[in-house]
Amino acid sequence: MAAHPFDLFNPTPEHLALRETVARWSADRLGPQAVEYDEREELNVELFRRVATELGLFGVTVPEDAGGLGLDATAAVIIHEEMSRYDPAFALSYLAHEVLFVNNLYHSASPSQRERYLPQVIDGRWIAGMAMSEPHAGTDVLGMSTTATRDGDGFRLNGSKQWITNGSCGDVFLVYAKLERDNPRSITSFVVESAWDGFSVGKKERKMGMRQSPTAPLSFDNVYVPAANLLGEPGGALVHMMRNLEIERLTLAAMSCGIALRSVDVLSRYAIEDRTAFGQPLSAFGQIQRFIGESYAKTEAARALVYSVARTLGPESRASLGAASAKLVATMTAEEVARNAVQVLGGYGYTREYDVERLLRDAILLSIGGGTNEAMQKNITADLRRAARGRG
Repeated sequence: MAAHPFDLFNPTPEHLALRETVARWSADRLGPQAVEYDEREELNVELFRRVATELGLFGVTVPEDAGGLGLDATAAVIIHEEMSRYDPAFALSYLAHEVLFVNNLYHSASPSQRERYLPQVIDGRWIAGMAMSEPHAGTDVLGMSTTATRDGDGFRLNGSKQWITNGSCGDVFLVYAKLERDNPRSITSFVVESAWDGFSVGKKERKMGMRQSPTAPLSFDNVYVPAANLLGEPGGALVHMMRNLEIERLTLAAMSCGIALRSVDVLSRYAIEDRTAFGQPLSAFGQIQRFIGESYAKTEAARALVYSVARTLGPESRASLGAASAKLVATMTAEEVARNAVQVLGGYGYTREYDVERLLRDAILLSIGGGTNEAMQKNITADLRRAARGRG
């Protein structure tokens, strides 16, 4: 009997079953509410908690003995891609909770810290996020000015964070701060609860896209953080940060693929089945065929890169070059293909009757967050230079 051909996008029956489950749930649950919550500019918190109760998809990369699913980076990519076909903004809040907090916490925390926080974020009782960027320090992470100073058995946290996903609805955050203001190597990770005295949330940002995913500044005014909430070693946050950035960038790339896939579906159906011009289907015209052909081909190429990198990424295996490359290519593809869809649909694409207007607005954030595309270009070049020196 001939062996089944390898499927890069669904390498095991378990991956395929996961995709089918998330795709069905996203079509049934995310699709119908996406426009309403985009216009309301708020997270559908009730539905967000159902990711735990109906899907059980918090803690995907956390081992089963710690309450998670024990799945791999490919599984995480599948989930983010399928959710983003219908509501990228909801998927972004999922990413902030699942990747930026849950995955990062598990790999950085002590057993007692895992026992204290993982159950509440995995079962959906608490919504989580991560606070790294600041008003004057985004890509320049080492330039952050938030400080944590010793106070008895704990620390006093002072400073502010900007552009924090889930900032206005989160219960717990992984926060980065310096133990010494002028020493970037002193950056340390802390678990901080939003209910603590001195923790405050600023005015929620009004954004071009990703409107369902709330973004808000956080302020820390002498917030007392117990020593038990320091993650890892003092000054050890850069290791946590870099390790987690790779799966963050890969899942952001997967979100881009979801946007591109949905855009291809919409523009192709419209041009092939729905719209005629001068007595012919719109797809009969060469200009439109270019949009269809290039959009499909570039989307499949971006997906192949993302899933290829996912196969190599794990807790003990780094993929800096691959993750940066996947994010760079996929985010550019999402913007281009969503823009192509708007162009093919013409006036309809520019209105909110079709989803491509929202998909294009959402796509733009992905080339900014998680490291700008300019930073990806810089990182790719730096990795290639290191490789060249190693060969020399």
